[in-house]
Amino acid sequence: MTESTTPLGLMTSRGPTVLWNDSATLSELATSISWGAVGATCNPVIALSAIRSDLPRWTARIAELARELPDATESQIGWRLVEEISVEASRLLLPAFETYGGVNGRLSMQTDPRLARSAEALVAQAVHFSGLAPNVIVKIPATDIGLAAIEQATYEGVSINVTVSFTVAQVVAAAEAIERGLRRREAEGKDVATMGPVVTLMAGRLDDWLKSVHDRDRLCFDPGYLEWAGVAATKRAYAELTARGLRSRVLVAAYRNALQWTEFVGGDLVLSPPFAWQQRFQGSGIDPQPRMDLSVEPKILDALATMPEFRKAYEVDGLTPAEFADFGATRRTLRQFLAADEELDGIVRDILIPAV
Repeated sequence: MTESTTPLGLMTSRGPTVLWNDSATLSELATSISWGAVGATCNPVIALSAIRSDLPRWTARIAELARELPDATESQIGWRLVEEISVEASRLLLPAFETYGGVNGRLSMQTDPRLARSAEALVAQAVHFSGLAPNVIVKIPATDIGLAAIEQATYEGVSINVTVSFTVAQVVAAAEAIERGLRRREAEGKDVATMGPVVTLMAGRLDDWLKSVHDRDRLCFDPGYLEWAGVAATKRAYAELTARGLRSRVLVAAYRNALQWTEFVGGDLVLSPPFAWQQRFQGSGIDPQPRMDLSVEPKILDALATMPEFRKAYEVDGLTPAEFADFGATRRTLRQFLAADEELDGIVRDILIPAV
């Protein structure tokens, strides 16, 4: 079987759906590219995994950075490491970046979650990250504060990958913020054609949250329907962006099942599975057929709609921007990203001040 006849190869060769790799680990990214990947995503958890995958190398580099930057904090050294990992991975994507004119071939770098309360700080870091390599795309969270940063960073020429996003309301609001930034650039005659913004919907993390609510509230409908929640929200978000003529593409992340692949084939969007899920898809023998325009069964939607938390995620007006940061999946994810920051600080600390 050639790569062009594997499941992922068939998907990417037949239509507009593109594959990005949800990892910055070089070996995984290189293999994913061989399967057709034309981009990659990263976040604090993924960066930590990349460091752990080659810990001797990166601990040695931490020691070097500590000597080179004697006044730097643990966090500053850790984030320099993240920058180096990201720039190294971005080089593998330069051929795709050139082929697609900047719309694909990008490596996502995520802004520090500890900056999430300051739009100004998010914009400053986004501009800095964007300057590290020509094909960097920068993640900013879909919160009320994040929306202001997303618009301004877009205006300043940063390609944005909106993250910490789980709901149709977040996707639409973020895409509209990007659109405002693009239009401000266009009004001044600045380039937008090569920017390639995307808005992530973390479908599996939405499912995770709703499963916990299903247990918490002692609900009794078929728990298998919960596997469709992220799929339903993604399909609706995609339809909304298309209907509104917004230029951002939807990016699907945080995979928990194969539906989050097969149900989106044929759409003009980005699928960004973790490498382990790509391996499962490649070995599945599935011939992926276009299903993006097929609706989720009404009986499944009706059952899910009995949950207020699903309605918040599925309805276009299910949440206001002021409520984005308090949505359960948002809180969980931001805390996990902050915990990864703390773990990275701990790795640096063990080099700077070895235990006795």
